Amino acid sequence: MGCLKNVTRALFLTVVVVGFMAFGGQDFIKKQLKNYFNPSHDVILERASKVGDFSKINKEFEIEKAAGIMGYNAVLAEHKASGQKMVVIDSSKKAPITIEDIKAPNVEERLKAAINKVKYQAIAVDDFEVTEKGTMMSYGQDVPYVKFTAKIKKLPIGEISGIISIVKDEKGNDKILISANEKDRYSQLIANEFFKEIK
Repeated sequence: MGCLKNVTRALFLTVVVVGFMAFGGQDFIKKQLKNYFNPSHDVILERASKVGDFSKINKEFEIEKAAGIMGYNAVLAEHKASGQKMVVIDSSKKAPITIEDIKAPNVEERLKAAINKVKYQAIAVDDFEVTEKGTMMSYGQDVPYVKFTAKIKKLPIGEISGIISIVKDEKGNDKILISANEKDRYSQLIANEFFKEIK
């Protein structure tokens, strides 16, 4: 009796699945998978709003991804003309680096220690060097940054140049701001233009 019940259930499920597929279910599933792996621009902006208000950024920038990375919410954007990348990471209360690290005289040592803690096997950062310090606007504040150069192993990029900054939002959460490009193509003006519009 139990065996017959299982066969009946299996037949019923088969009929339901075949019927679902016959009435366009396959297209529905494909669409759902596509939306999950390639979300619409509106979905990306909604996810990005967990990290900050990106609604005022210039149209020359495109928000490419907004997702969780290693337990942090992060937003990845690109300057369309130059390919320069901007990353904003909401690290809440557990930031691997702090504003004090950025302002410290031994900032290079502190950043190298942080990089070593979060190393990916797929990517290795070598010859990391802080070249200058400065400030920029972001989240309505004047925030410190350090400019750096580094070599990226296991990727076709090679040498890069960029900045790392930290800002506290109104809830007291640390946001890590990073912008980078190929070494000779990095522009601080592009980074300033993007980060100043985030609230």
